[in-house]
Amino acid sequence: MNESIEGLNIQKDGDYVDVTFGGGGHSCELLKSIDTGRLFGFDQDEDAAANAFDDPRFIFVRHNFKYIRNFLRYHGVEKVDGILADLGVSSHDFDVAERGFSFRFSGALDMRMNRDSKTTAADVVNDYPEEQLIKIFREYGEVDNAYRLTKQIVAARQLQPIKTIDQFKSVISDCVSKKNEAKYLAKVFQALRIETNGELEVLKDFLVQSAELLKPGGRLVVITYHSLEDRLVKNFIKAGNFEGKQDKDFYGNVSSVLKAVNRKVIIPNDEEIARNPRARSAKLRIAEKV
Repeated sequence: MNESIEGLNIQKDGDYVDVTFGGGGHSCELLKSIDTGRLFGFDQDEDAAANAFDDPRFIFVRHNFKYIRNFLRYHGVEKVDGILADLGVSSHDFDVAERGFSFRFSGALDMRMNRDSKTTAADVVNDYPEEQLIKIFREYGEVDNAYRLTKQIVAARQLQPIKTIDQFKSVISDCVSKKNEAKYLAKVFQALRIETNGELEVLKDFLVQSAELLKPGGRLVVITYHSLEDRLVKNFIKAGNFEGKQDKDFYGNVSSVLKAVNRKVIIPNDEEIARNPRARSAKLRIAEKV
């Protein structure tokens, strides 16, 4: 919290965007430093809308942050002073069984961040071709036995559709190491969640738009929770692309319009992890528009 708000280098009359409003924690803190400026809070989750502030400086936008440019223009804003993104799933959604994000509960295999979206995790499990499922588990979950896992799923879905978390866990139980059950299931559920919500493509769209929307000197602050997200953010800040290869002009200047403010990634300290164990995998990167 503190490092991300400090990283924005907030100006009292500036325009800021919190693209992952959620419970409003970051936005609440951010508003304390704004006087005549404005804060736009984006969130596609209908539960987040109930947390919106009744404050003339705050504008809530119930949409995915991949549409950030369009909705800022709708509100007459071309450039902003800072953008904050706290990626991943909110703690609230992890703790609500019917959202289907957590393997700790019994419920529908859903995982949609936007419940108006048509595709659920169950659709991915039941309808995707075998080759595509293998790729998803390998790339998005870094699951070692992705081939065997997929074979189990494909065999089971031919007998009956896999609709619930309990069903899914039963189907893949032979693939799960009892020694590292939680870690294995976390990887599998992460892969399904990323695919269900198109998270990596959304992140790429967002990063490109953010670089365009920031004023010179404006700050981009991003908190990631797994290596796939962090790699995209790190490479984009470093090189202006997602491969991390730096293109330089005749004078040796890198073409990226962003520069890293924190050369070394910021991670939570022991005190914060003790207070909030879910923060243990968080990584914070801060960049400035040049």
